[in-house]
Amino acid sequence: MTDRLALRESATANPLDLLEQIVAANDWTFDRRGDDEMAVEVPGRWCDYMLHFTWCGEISAMHFFCAFDLKVPGPRKAAVHELLALANEKLWLGHFGIWTEENVPVFRHSVLLRGASGLSVEALEDMVDIAITECERFFPAFQFVLWGGKTPADALAAAMLECAGEA
Repeated sequence: MTDRLALRESATANPLDLLEQIVAANDWTFDRRGDDEMAVEVPGRWCDYMLHFTWCGEISAMHFFCAFDLKVPGPRKAAVHELLALANEKLWLGHFGIWTEENVPVFRHSVLLRGASGLSVEALEDMVDIAITECERFFPAFQFVLWGGKTPADALAAAMLECAGEA
């Protein structure tokens, strides 16, 4: 993902400082909105994803979400919520939800760092990689429910098919 040798290996009190180096090394567009907030745009296979990171020093926690470039129309909200529940059963880390302010699906995760010396480059890269991987894996299911008229169970089953080879 990044050249670890080019990044500062030491732990940092604010993981967003190290994350900024990782983002810059990947040539991703980002906006450091302050000491405790950063937005990052990451290109994906299905769409560009907006990652938003927030650091809360008072509780030593970092929260982030990865938003889809996909609006949920009102009539499909119940089906999308059912899909979220089904998809969340398949996740080891994080969870899917709806960002109600923007009405888009998001993948969320938080990390508590109380008593820890900080996050490593590898841990931050893994967090971002897991979020993007899960969004890429489930994006087709959201498309099938929103625009393909499939039931959440059918959409998830179709999206989870593993194809062999390339067409």
